[in-house]
Amino acid sequence: MTGKIAMVTGAGSGIGKASAIALAKAGYKVVITGRRKEPLDEVAAAIAGAGGEAYAVTADVGDPKSVEALFAATKEKYGRLDVIFNNAGITAPAVPLEDLSFDDWQKVVAANLTGVFLCVQGAFRLMKEQQPMGGRIINNGSISSQTPRPYAVAYNATKHGVLGITKSAALDGRPYDIACGQIDIGNAATDMTSRMTGGVLQANMTRAPEPRMDVQKVADAVVFMAGLPLDANVLTMTIMATKMPLVGRG
Repeated sequence: MTGKIAMVTGAGSGIGKASAIALAKAGYKVVITGRRKEPLDEVAAAIAGAGGEAYAVTADVGDPKSVEALFAATKEKYGRLDVIFNNAGITAPAVPLEDLSFDDWQKVVAANLTGVFLCVQGAFRLMKEQQPMGGRIINNGSISSQTPRPYAVAYNATKHGVLGITKSAALDGRPYDIACGQIDIGNAATDMTSRMTGGVLQANMTRAPEPRMDVQKVADAVVFMAGLPLDANVLTMTIMATKMPLVGRG
């Protein structure tokens, strides 16, 4: 993958951090982005320390001007983009649907859905004009794009929406050799999922601990998807902790 350029959003921690480091180890030069500079600098230093190359750019994916600046910086630095992993996302407070504030709803929509749209749009514009033309887009859909958790309407709705963006981009990208796929992740072991070991709300409204899996396995899956030739595509992949209560009636 020497010379290929990848971008990872939400790269300062968790799945994004692990994926950015894994892509760098696979030979990509990686544009890492997120809202906070300090975590990005730490990831960039880790990549550089392992002999890779990272370019840190702070950005808010829910802000059109910020995303425009992100892609302009990428184009100026590298001249092209071969892979983007749209990973950035947030959750809202776990409250009954009727109690979720409009402000919390809007924040989740901006980060999880609008952010993916804006970054897919930016990737399309760059990938269409570069030579050779084309590239790969990977969206983090989450298992919540398939099956909702209780008290998570904003997260569930946005992740279902991401699947619509993924399928639209997979279709609209065909004339330009742009492949788009989605990885649906269940219970990767990160700071965000640490609460699961103590018990989380289930479909029957009881609380139970849930198994988690090594986040590196997710990063490895992202690298696999990224490395496919553009005439092959993983449209959707579910990678999950084997014993988590996704399959079945909950």
